[in-house]
Amino acid sequence: MATDPDDPARERLRRWRLVLGGEQADGTGCALSGRDAAMDATLAALYGKGDKAQSGRERTAGLGASAPSVARWLGDIRTYFPSSVVQVMQRDAIDRLGLAALLLEPEMLEAVEADVHLVGTLLSLNKAMPETTKETARAVVRKVVDDLEKRLATRTRATLTGALDRSARVSRPRHHDIDWNRTVAANLKHYLPEHRTIVPERLIGYSRSARSVKKEVILCIDQSGSMAASVVYASVFGAVLASMRSIGTRLVVFDTAVADLTDQLDDPVDVLFGTQLGGGTDINRALAYCQSRISRPAETVVVLISDLYEGGIRDEMLKRVAAMKASGVQFVTLLALSDEGAPAYDREHAAALAALGAPAFACTPDLFPEVMAAALEKRPLPIPDTA
Repeated sequence: MATDPDDPARERLRRWRLVLGGEQADGTGCALSGRDAAMDATLAALYGKGDKAQSGRERTAGLGASAPSVARWLGDIRTYFPSSVVQVMQRDAIDRLGLAALLLEPEMLEAVEADVHLVGTLLSLNKAMPETTKETARAVVRKVVDDLEKRLATRTRATLTGALDRSARVSRPRHHDIDWNRTVAANLKHYLPEHRTIVPERLIGYSRSARSVKKEVILCIDQSGSMAASVVYASVFGAVLASMRSIGTRLVVFDTAVADLTDQLDDPVDVLFGTQLGGGTDINRALAYCQSRISRPAETVVVLISDLYEGGIRDEMLKRVAAMKASGVQFVTLLALSDEGAPAYDREHAAALAALGAPAFACTPDLFPEVMAAALEKRPLPIPDTA
């Protein structure tokens, strides 16, 4: 039965047929042809195998283990679906059909739609990746990283520069350090019409150290498998922060061991390939290392990005957080730094950290600059209502 897009009932029937799939049209009586039939075949190749149609027959479509057939399928889904849907289907193909190994082939990498989740998969395969594939993999990762930097860097720098300026403001500046624009704005109510002038009761300015490092930020990132997207975003943000002269940035990743990747922050791709997704977790050891690198507690922000499943010494971990906060460190706990919200996490540890004044919550990349600005200014964090 042909469908007419101008006929709402038939268009609705067509959509249901595409959703339900199945050789017997799942009782819709709607046959597909042309582009619709091709779209249905690409969906069945991924989602149809092993499912049951209403007729009781098993669908037999699938991608198989052939790299050429997978490459054709990847091309088809890019033809028929928008980029956001393509990324979801690729992710499902890797999870449902075990296609991760095929990503070790350069030709396959060139065919996929690059996104944060694909980067996470490539990083998890990094140690098994042959040399012939690594160059292509780095190109894929760099494309994603460059896109993220373009989207996030400008707003992050602007937001944090404003926070740094406000935190560095002094009320009794020397003459050469007076910020005249802010001083005039703050004293407009003291304008004397008869003298056509403003008598400033309060001067606003900056200290002479305005061009030096004002704040220290330590990003402490859990590199267990569930944190893949967070590792990608944190690496990009780490590179952005490191590019700001007024912020001293350190990036630490950990599983049961700790790796300081600060010297690679000028290139987040190097940072990402320096991580090793998977393995256990020892948050206490990671925080001990971070604590040892703090020289100005009152001017330091520590950001722990972890699902809080601790394989180390729980009580010691909490004692370290309490000690850092008591010394003046601003401590931020993020369960995730991604668009997906909070993953599974250890609720007992999250509650214990909240009791110490370090509430744990998931943070989207768009919210992260605001969270950091609040931490730098030592004001309450903008915790999402859904945390």
